[in-house]
Amino acid sequence: MTAKPFRILALAAFLAPVVALAEGGNAAMTSFVTKHAREWAADPVISRALASANRRHADLTQAEIDDLDAAWQAEIGAAETPVIDAVTESEASAILREAVADASGRITEIILMDTRGLNVAISSVTSDYWQGDEAKFLKTVPAGPDAVHRSEIEFDESMQIYQVQVSVPVLGAAGDPVGAVTVGLDVDAF
Repeated sequence: MTAKPFRILALAAFLAPVVALAEGGNAAMTSFVTKHAREWAADPVISRALASANRRHADLTQAEIDDLDAAWQAEIGAAETPVIDAVTESEASAILREAVADASGRITEIILMDTRGLNVAISSVTSDYWQGDEAKFLKTVPAGPDAVHRSEIEFDESMQIYQVQVSVPVLGAAGDPVGAVTVGLDVDAF
């Protein structure tokens, strides 16, 4: 096989998920994430964890948030991980891990954030604790109850899949954002 046909095949393989996403995948993924976000928000364990985090983090300064984020990042791969463990060992995180396991490969990860953008519950360890400076947070909670953010499609080498993150606000009883959820999705599953 010459180099040119190989490049064309490689490009076609790369573009297949992009075309699928453009042909209705966006709506299906958004609907899927919004439906599940509502279900998770209605779970008493998740709603209590979110309310508790919002109370605990309400008065943190940016310097304190930066310190927590730095501590989280320093713990990745370390023997002792008290900051990470406080999130990953919670009942809310267990529910999110179960949701990933029950999703038949459609969901790759779930991150639940409070109104400050700090992790409340996660299905797997994230690279940082504070998501508040990232589009997954900035384009959801501050943008209002109907906001949706979709990341670019990325190829995950470790899982060998194309994935996208879809983020939506988590709404409280009054219909206002009380946090956000980011769901990593396998593009080929949609």
